[in-house]
Amino acid sequence: MLKVALTIAGSDPSGGAGIQADLKTFHRFAVYGEAVITLLTAQNTQGVQRVEVVPADFVAEQIRAVVADIQPHAAKTGALGSAQVVAAVAEMAESFAFPLVVDPVMASKNGALMLDHGAPDAPLEKNARSAFLDKLAPLAFLLTPNLEEAEALTSLRVRDLDGMARAAEKLRSVGAKNVLLKGGHLEGEPVDLLLSANGERRHFTGPRIATRHTHGTGCTYSAAITAQLALGRPLPEAIAGAKSFITEAIRGNPGLGRGSGPLNHFA
Repeated sequence: MLKVALTIAGSDPSGGAGIQADLKTFHRFAVYGEAVITLLTAQNTQGVQRVEVVPADFVAEQIRAVVADIQPHAAKTGALGSAQVVAAVAEMAESFAFPLVVDPVMASKNGALMLDHGAPDAPLEKNARSAFLDKLAPLAFLLTPNLEEAEALTSLRVRDLDGMARAAEKLRSVGAKNVLLKGGHLEGEPVDLLLSANGERRHFTGPRIATRHTHGTGCTYSAAITAQLALGRPLPEAIAGAKSFITEAIRGNPGLGRGSGPLNHFA
């Protein structure tokens, strides 16, 4: 039977990140992809010009429609846009009978906010961090923050493996079953740290590739993990396969665009 994966994320019209990258990645792993759109952007490889968040009730209606008809075997979230959308996704996820990968996308590659839109009078601390930690993180089969996102969610300094381990422990304590802390921004060779549900720690390494073309790396990585979970692979195997894929996708990037260009999703 054809396996199905669902992405709940924002749209990138340039095709390098968001639902476009997720669907390309699902297809690469021979998994049928479904997509619920949480926000629209006007962006390209040089930056994000505009973000419009989809109303939370419409996001919930999209999820309800696809899950009722074509039940996914795994799902992931990406940029959600506002605390209201986070809450709506979390409410729907309470009834998910499949693993949910939560990628807490808070900003684009060039720093444009992808969370906290729609409520300018409420601080990020109240809006985004609380919504994630109180409502969505406890429902995550796997939480996949990068170093900056881990710092924002835990208020800890996360600059080395010790800091990553402390942050992963804190994120596990709020309810996330497994935490994969991505170390792509570490000095030296990048190392990702997995803290499993049983308390076991594993490291996943790969070479650092000198290129500016890394747009959509986080989206693609989490989508590759999600696709393999949909295929029934154990979590460590899914992460290892996704790590290998993302390394080759960066290495073989097509060099498109005048800024931070997309990866090679054919890798």
